[in-house]
Amino acid sequence: MSGDVVNLRQVRKQKARSEKERQAEQNRISFGRTKAEKALTRALNDKAQKTFEQGHLERPGRDPEDGEG
Repeated sequence: MSGDVVNLRQVRKQKARSEKERQAEQNRISFGRTKAEKALTRALNDKAQKTFEQGHLERPGRDPEDGEG
């Protein structure tokens, strides 16, 4: 009854590495976005902000940076 000699420390480390890699792959799928997707989101946010700011009315005689009101 002879078997291969196995270093348990190395086996545990290898198992931990493979688990971390599996988790990293899952995170890349779940949270990763391409550069094009990030650019599209940024452009849409900029457009929405610009549209929002166009609706603001400025009151004559008041300083908008005054902070009062």
